Amino acid sequence: MARNPKRSHNGGPPLDDYKGPPWGKGDPYIFLAWQAAHAKAWKPPSREIMLLRMEKAERLGLTYEEYTLEILERGLHLQPKDTDRIAAIKAGRKRRRASRLD
Repeated sequence: MARNPKRSHNGGPPLDDYKGPPWGKGDPYIFLAWQAAHAKAWKPPSREIMLLRMEKAERLGLTYEEYTLEILERGLHLQPKDTDRIAAIKAGRKRRRASRLD
């Protein structure tokens, strides 16, 4: 009987040195759908899109990665009026930097 995945499991492939098929012991369809979605999400943008995102991120005081991650995670193209969300991203940046020092 198959076990239900943990609540935080994303349905992706196993990360250990499993010697079986790449989808593990689960459903191959789920693996292939996850793999296709990952490739689509992280496909490199065109040069123009990248330069536009870099410019917008710089105007907002964010890094390119923070701005792009916001688009990928929430589908939100941040604007200067989104001060609360920008402040939350910057506060998260400070927490991550401090946690690396511990």
